[in-house]
Amino acid sequence: MKKITLLPVIAALLLSGCSVGKYEYSSEAMKRVDMNFTGIPTILGLGTLGTSIPITPEYSLTAAHVAKFSVQRVKAYHPYCDLAVIYHKNDIKTLPTFRTGEIGDAVKMYGFSFISAMPVESSGVNLARTGISNGWNKKPCMAMASNAGVVKGMSGGAVYNNDDTIGGVIVGYSSAIKNTHTGKTILKDVSLYIPYGDFKQWLAQTTAPAA
Repeated sequence: MKKITLLPVIAALLLSGCSVGKYEYSSEAMKRVDMNFTGIPTILGLGTLGTSIPITPEYSLTAAHVAKFSVQRVKAYHPYCDLAVIYHKNDIKTLPTFRTGEIGDAVKMYGFSFISAMPVESSGVNLARTGISNGWNKKPCMAMASNAGVVKGMSGGAVYNNDDTIGGVIVGYSSAIKNTHTGKTILKDVSLYIPYGDFKQWLAQTTAPAA
């Protein structure tokens, strides 16, 4: 079993810039995630987009900052992480399985690019657990930092482990992760996602059939 040391670190400047790391067009992403249009206006007046993950025939999982402005109705927001379950009719025959990955594990990320509106994917490894400094997350929410590439629009997309299980939900990226005691930068230009273990119980309760 891997020994994991948690440092007192926090991701700063979340969602700064437009993207970090490498990503590429992916037909596989179309099989794993959906594009979600939102009502946030742009210069062209066309709105913007995010990504969601089909998890049952009735529900999809996404980031709360995507769900808040999405055309789909929200079933539930996570109490302290940037996550939400939305109502969405999905043609899904096999329910996905989830597993929390560890630091050092390989991951793949799937989503849609805001720049091109095309499905994209990236690859990398889990680097560290970190807090997040922004309005969508609060204590005790913790994210996983990865060197897999992310572009705006991939928020709400899926993070897959190497055994084809879903390891978490993409929530953004950061230019720097700093030690909260020393102010020293630990990591630069990382993608951020909420690991499954941090929302496992909430997801089960939210999607459980009515009694």
